[in-house]
Amino acid sequence: MSLKKIVVVREYDEVRDTAAVEELERRCEVGQPGETTLLTDLMGDPIARVRNFKSHVMLVAEYGNGGEIVGVIRGCIKTVTNGKRISSTEFPVYVKLAYILGLRVSSTHRRLGIATKLVQELEKWSKENGAEYAYMATDCSNHPSLNLFTRKCNYVKFRNPTVLVQPVHLHYKPLPSDIAIIRISPQLSETIYRHIFSSSEFFPKDIDCILNNKLNLGTFMALTKKSLSNWNLTTDDLPSSFAILSIWDTKEVFRLQVKGVSALKHVACLATRVLDAMVPWLKIPSVPNVFDNFGFYFLYALHMEGKDGSRLMKSLCKFAHNMARDDVDCKVLVAEVGQMDPVRDAIPHWKKFSWDEDIWCIKKLGEANKGSDDWVKSQVSSPVIFVDPREL
Repeated sequence: MSLKKIVVVREYDEVRDTAAVEELERRCEVGQPGETTLLTDLMGDPIARVRNFKSHVMLVAEYGNGGEIVGVIRGCIKTVTNGKRISSTEFPVYVKLAYILGLRVSSTHRRLGIATKLVQELEKWSKENGAEYAYMATDCSNHPSLNLFTRKCNYVKFRNPTVLVQPVHLHYKPLPSDIAIIRISPQLSETIYRHIFSSSEFFPKDIDCILNNKLNLGTFMALTKKSLSNWNLTTDDLPSSFAILSIWDTKEVFRLQVKGVSALKHVACLATRVLDAMVPWLKIPSVPNVFDNFGFYFLYALHMEGKDGSRLMKSLCKFAHNMARDDVDCKVLVAEVGQMDPVRDAIPHWKKFSWDEDIWCIKKLGEANKGSDDWVKSQVSSPVIFVDPREL
């Protein structure tokens, strides 16, 4: 019997599909015995990871006459910059882009072409809703996913941002006495971000929706106290040296949990936390409890300028750490930036928790905007890649 006759791809029905999709996700994430696995708990809302986009969808694949759900995929559409500018106006060039994530196929139904069919159906939905391009992101070690998208679905490897992870310790990080950290309004944040990220790639046109989202914990700027006294917040002029970032609370959308770690490592990690709690002035780099469900803060829109930029960004990251330290459910800070972004070297992180190459693959859908420059074939126009926190 052909695949076409036994597999049906349709939109997710929140009422009747939730339990089946959650079970499928659970089975797909269980690793081999003794293998360290990172599990994701969507807290009863399988569509949570795309819900914050105005245009989004989740598809399920049913197999056989019984309609068993054996595969899922999620997608959303947004309008973003491609790193180019309109020569006559210098305004940024925007393109409509689909993002594909959360592809899962039951281990007992693989090699039947179900994953390919799910991707194709999501691309069809994306084109029908005006998307000119589609892209996905995965770890460089995820060879099955890379093979599916690059060999079977004609995506090409496009960008390679770096994921930086910093554990949240039990002690506070001291801030320099000559540095001021201020919270700025969503309106001012939007103005600043549209200015500094206009030449970057993937900057969302609806940045205001992100900044006003309830998951956004705020935008913060670091500058020297001397600069602060001379800065007029009502003008468009920025200080000569400053650092800025926003903080997104992912734990309200999903939680993570590390499984498959030996008892000896459990004890060793616990020992670091005990010491950190007993003698916080020693500033012991403790390993947080990631073996129970935990959340994390995502630092995004990171930018620094001026001769003090690096020191100011490090101070901002310390400030974010202290915010997370006061949140009992937040165990790590995560940031994702371009490989060549100058801000990368100023972000504190643990190498063993981070990875240098997150691979983004892209594909042009159909012949949209045939006369325009093809973003897929473009060289990197900016070292800055804007990572949308809604896509995590």
